[in-house]
Amino acid sequence: MVREIVTYPAEVLTTPTQTVDVVDREIRDLINDMFETMYSAEGVGLAANQIGVPLKVMVIDTTPKEDAPDLKVVLINPEIVSAEGKVKYREGCLSFPGLTVEVERAEKVLVRALNEHGEQVDLELEGFPAIVFQHELDHLNGITFIDRLKGWRRRMALEKYRKLIREAKRQP
Repeated sequence: MVREIVTYPAEVLTTPTQTVDVVDREIRDLINDMFETMYSAEGVGLAANQIGVPLKVMVIDTTPKEDAPDLKVVLINPEIVSAEGKVKYREGCLSFPGLTVEVERAEKVLVRALNEHGEQVDLELEGFPAIVFQHELDHLNGITFIDRLKGWRRRMALEKYRKLIREAKRQP
């Protein structure tokens, strides 16, 4: 089922999510809804709180992105074990429709999480998949990509977003 994507400044986006204790049918149904919602919005990653569910669950599928390595994964209670390098990338976000900003992230991350079967997985992500993972992990921690900006860059991005919202409300 495609769910509504929550947009900034909704409180659920700025509040850390809760740990998943048991990976059961309810969580697997949530995961299915998250993939459907992400695909419907033409995204490559989605955190559960972006559809109003404050749980540490994310889905990623970089397959549609032509210049990125294929990665389709479900990560529950994810954490970064190690990170190295730095890379800047112009990111978009389904919770900030129309806005893109350049964010600096780790180039390579070692990730530990549970999969949709409740099994522990360790993944080494690099490049675009690592960027998508870190973006979604920020969501689960109540951090938006705007929060990664400082000073005038943050102010300008927020003003641009507010303008996009005003323009969207004017359209029939």
